[in-house]
Amino acid sequence: MGKRVLLIEDEPNIIEAVSFILSRDGWDVSTHSNGHDAVGVVLAAPPDLLILDVMLPGKSGFDILRELREHHDAEALPVLMLTARGQLKDREMAERAGASRFMTKPFSNSEVLEVVRELVSA
Repeated sequence: MGKRVLLIEDEPNIIEAVSFILSRDGWDVSTHSNGHDAVGVVLAAPPDLLILDVMLPGKSGFDILRELREHHDAEALPVLMLTARGQLKDREMAERAGASRFMTKPFSNSEVLEVVRELVSA
């Protein structure tokens, strides 16, 4: 496959799990763990897919996504948002910010893989 995924997440267990699942499926996975400079990291080397946590140190995933959607290079980037809070208002905020899909933690390995494949093939 060889597609590039950038995972912006600050929980080591989630980073390890998602990286393992996707790498095993042939994805090239890069990771980043803070919100301060996340927009710059994405724009410097735009991936085929961004997996973005909502709660990050420095800046929320919602703010990062809103900033990315203002840049021409990232306005069509598929984004899967992850959150530990799955309330309706969180889903609505993710939609308004421009998320392609929204997934609540904990999630199954097969669910992550299915959504990632779907978002990149779309």
